[in-house]
Amino acid sequence: MGPLLSIVILAAAAIFLTYSFVQSRRSRSSNAAAHVSPVTEKDRKLNKNREPGDWFAEEFVYPDIDPCPFPLKDVRPVPYRAFRYGEYQITMGIRTMPWSEWIELDSTYSHWQRVRKFRVRTRGHDAVRVLPAREDESVKVQGGAWAAKELVYELAEYLPRRYPSSFRITRLPNGVPAPSIGGVSLAWGQEQPVQTIEAVETGDKFDLGVLEALDDVDMGEEAMRIITGLIQEDVALMIEGTDGKYYFQAGAICIPGFWRMRDKIGMALDDIHISGNVPRFKEKLQTSMEKFFKRMPVDKPVIRNNYFMQVCKPSADVADNDDEPRLDVEEESIDPEELGWSESTNGPEDSFLHGHGHAAPPAPYLAPSTIRLRSERQTLRRLPRTGAIVFGIRTYLFKIEELARERGVADRLASAIRSWPDDVGVYKGRKMYSEVLLKYLDEWAAREGGAGEEKGRYPY
Repeated sequence: MGPLLSIVILAAAAIFLTYSFVQSRRSRSSNAAAHVSPVTEKDRKLNKNREPGDWFAEEFVYPDIDPCPFPLKDVRPVPYRAFRYGEYQITMGIRTMPWSEWIELDSTYSHWQRVRKFRVRTRGHDAVRVLPAREDESVKVQGGAWAAKELVYELAEYLPRRYPSSFRITRLPNGVPAPSIGGVSLAWGQEQPVQTIEAVETGDKFDLGVLEALDDVDMGEEAMRIITGLIQEDVALMIEGTDGKYYFQAGAICIPGFWRMRDKIGMALDDIHISGNVPRFKEKLQTSMEKFFKRMPVDKPVIRNNYFMQVCKPSADVADNDDEPRLDVEEESIDPEELGWSESTNGPEDSFLHGHGHAAPPAPYLAPSTIRLRSERQTLRRLPRTGAIVFGIRTYLFKIEELARERGVADRLASAIRSWPDDVGVYKGRKMYSEVLLKYLDEWAAREGGAGEEKGRYPY
C-alpha cells in the first residue's frame, strides 16, 4: 500500500469517526439507550452546552444518605405549615434539598399504600401512564419509559439506605451483565444493580428483572406501578423536547386531590400551568421556571411547599344494603379523608372540569371538623442517565381542629387566607369554606390573645 493511499484511508477513517461521534450525540431516537451517551464527571460540561432535547448520560457519585434511626411506625408526619403572616407573595419558593430528605415516609405508610393500590386498580391510566416518543412538525420528545426505569433503580438504591429497617434488597450476582442506560450502570457506586426490593411494612416484593423482558411503554408503566408500591409520593417525569420545553411524559399519580393526569399528560410545563389557571403564572413564574428547568444540574435537587384547603365527608359508618359490592362504598371505607380525590371539594372525578378546582357546591356538612389543610411537599431533581426531571409530590392532610390548637397557627393561617389576592382566592377555593374556617380560626386566635409566634416567621 503506497503512502498516499494510506493517508487517504486514515483521513477517511477520521472523518467517518468524527461524523459518527457527532451523529450519536445528536440522536433523538425513541430508545433512551440510543438517546444518551456516557460521560464522566469531567465531561459534565457537555450537558451545559447541549442542544435542546439532547442529554449525555452522567456517572454521578451520590453523597452518603443518613439512615433514619426509627421504624416507620415511630416516624410522625412532618408538620408542614407553609403559610405566613402579611402580604401574599407569588414566587417559585424553592430551597436546597438535602439528599437524605429526597423521599419522606412515615407512620401513615401502610394506610397510604392501601389508598394508592386502590387507585391503581380502579383508575387505570388516570393513576399510571407512560407516553411513547412524540415526533411531529413542531417538536420531538423522548418517551417516558427509560426515565421511569431509571427512577425505579434510583429508589431501590435510596430507600434501603434511608430506611434500612423498612426495605430489603437483593442484588444481581457478580458476573451477571448489569442493566444500564447510556452505558452507565443502574446502580450506585461499584455494586451490582438491585434485583429485588421488599417493603417490610406491606410485605410487597418487587422483581426489577421483569423490566428487562418488556419494551417501551409496557416497561415504563410496569416501572411506574412498582414505584407506587414503594413510596408515598406521586411522581411526574418531565422530559425536554427539541423546542427546549419540558413535557409531562410519564406519571404515577395516585393522590392528585385536585387534578387529573388525563388532563395534563403530554403537555408542556407552561401549558400545564396556564390551562390549570395558576394565578399570574405568565407574569410572575413562567420565565424563571423555564430557565430553572433548562439549567438544573444533577447534583442540586430542590424542594418547595404548597398548601390548599379541602373538605371531606364527616366520619360515619358506611352502610351497604346492596347484594353486590359497590365501588363507591369500598372507596369510602379505604379513603374516608378523600386523599385520592377530594369529591367534597371538586365534585365527582369523572365529570371534573379541568382548571376549575374547588368548584363543587358547598357541602351541607361543611364545618371545622370536616375541613383539612392539604399540604404538598414538592421536590425536583434531575436523573443522571436520562436527564429527565423528577417532580415528586408528597401530600399531607391535617385536621383543622388539631391544627388550630398549635400555638400561633390559627392566627397565622387566618392572616394568610385573608392575604390571598382575589385570583389566588378563587384558585384556592376560598369562597367555599372561608366564612366557617375564618370564624373558627379567629376564635382560637382570640383565646391565645393574638399571635403566638413572631410575625413573619415561615416554618415549613
